[in-house]
Amino acid sequence: METTETLGLTHFLAQSDTVGKAIFAILVAMSVASWYFIVAKSLQGLIARRRTARFLESFWNASSLHAVESQLEKRRPDEPFSRLAHHALASSRQYARHGAGRLNEAGTAAEFLTRSMRRVIDEETAALEWGLTVLASVGSTAPFVGLFGTVWGVYHALVKIGMSGQGSLDQIAGPVGEALIMTGAGLAVAIPAVLAYNAFARSNRVLLAKLDAFAHDLFAFLTTGAQCVGTEPHALSDEVGQAIVGGA
Repeated sequence: METTETLGLTHFLAQSDTVGKAIFAILVAMSVASWYFIVAKSLQGLIARRRTARFLESFWNASSLHAVESQLEKRRPDEPFSRLAHHALASSRQYARHGAGRLNEAGTAAEFLTRSMRRVIDEETAALEWGLTVLASVGSTAPFVGLFGTVWGVYHALVKIGMSGQGSLDQIAGPVGEALIMTGAGLAVAIPAVLAYNAFARSNRVLLAKLDAFAHDLFAFLTTGAQCVGTEPHALSDEVGQAIVGGA
């Protein structure tokens, strides 16, 4: 009779067939993919937050939008807020020089600016969703993949026990217990992916809310030349807000 020390994941894989090993390989691939996106998006978010803080500090401390534009020309925009400001200033300058000469520039200067800024926000939203689909897919399917591995392992173990003609409890408990490892592996893969997905989704919502507020302020600066009276640095009137987010 096999001792307890010989039982475990290694023994289970050694006794498993091609299907069981393929299921385990899928779980390993899911884990590698999810942790890649967890680490990559965490580093990406940390770097972006630091760059955003530096840009917003320089933006609100600038003497004029012309000074902001000069800074952006010297340093390439490398985070959502600076890219939004860069495109907004470029669009405003382009309309002032050339007017509505093409279909893309049709409408008033405010309408053209609104479309340009909304397009940038949409692009940043799509960029922020990078990797979230993989995390959501892993989090929702990994437990079922692990459960299928357990079912297959139990079936495989029972078939072998039936063929051997030995059906005592000690002969069944070991293989069945080993098969349950696959369920645990599925949960171990899914839980970090789900937690990371929720954390990144909330972080994206907060960032996009701040980006929308900054777009409102920037829109007011470019269309009126001054910030609305009696508002906080990141809050504008409903009319300006509707002009930016309307139709998004």
